[in-house]
Amino acid sequence: MTQLQTSRGGARPHAVLALIALVLVVLPLSGCGTAGDEGGGAAAPAAPPPPSPEALAALPEANTFGELNSAPADPSPLLPTGGEVLHPKADAVVYRAPGGEPIARLPQTQIGSPTWVPVISRQGDWAQVLLPTRPNGASGWLHATPETVESAHNDFQVTVDLAEFRLEILEAGKPTGSWTVGIGKPEHPTPTGRAFILASIEESVNTYSPIVLPLSSHSDSHETFGGGPGTVGLHTWPDDSFVGKANSDGCIRVTREALDRLVELPLGTVVLIT
Repeated sequence: MTQLQTSRGGARPHAVLALIALVLVVLPLSGCGTAGDEGGGAAAPAAPPPPSPEALAALPEANTFGELNSAPADPSPLLPTGGEVLHPKADAVVYRAPGGEPIARLPQTQIGSPTWVPVISRQGDWAQVLLPTRPNGASGWLHATPETVESAHNDFQVTVDLAEFRLEILEAGKPTGSWTVGIGKPEHPTPTGRAFILASIEESVNTYSPIVLPLSSHSDSHETFGGGPGTVGLHTWPDDSFVGKANSDGCIRVTREALDRLVELPLGTVVLIT
């Protein structure tokens, strides 16, 4: 687990990659190749009128500290995404379905980093995205137009095979690095499914890892950990005793070499844990 108490100031590798190195594009309205695209057929619903500032502020915030039981579950938690990621230009309304009920507010920033969320489905200007809140696999719909979001294509994906204690980084579907990792104990298992890299935090409370990469997923056995919300993270350890073992409280422990590669990945990178 990570306590999520301090974040790095100034330019972050994720922010630079997400905002500069990636080619920002407005993806076609027919979808981005994600599982569950519904680009053809009937026209997608029009956007409802934007809520007043007071109504927007009253919506629960979709962040790692929150819980949104009304959110739709990820329909395909074991499939890769098409690579589209979105950054809201301002706090954005999250809807239960295209043109449906507002259920949350997606903030422009999360724990000191800009919010980038992966798209898992498209219907015209509507994008279904993964959310960084409990329960794991929570999703929602954004009315994603050039006026409301920045859209980028992320070629990277991380896969974690818990049975093999193996983490792999892929770029455009091709492996670029693979490492043996440590995972959650049987009583505190690492949750499976699609998650994403939420932020990059320079650790100032603990000394076990210089940087912690919190994911969008949370422990199913810890409601809280170290004063934080039980967020699962990627981080190193003071020694290599964790390698190939189930000895964490749910986080994925990686070698320093692996962490150095992981911190270069853009925010919103999908981490597929099986």
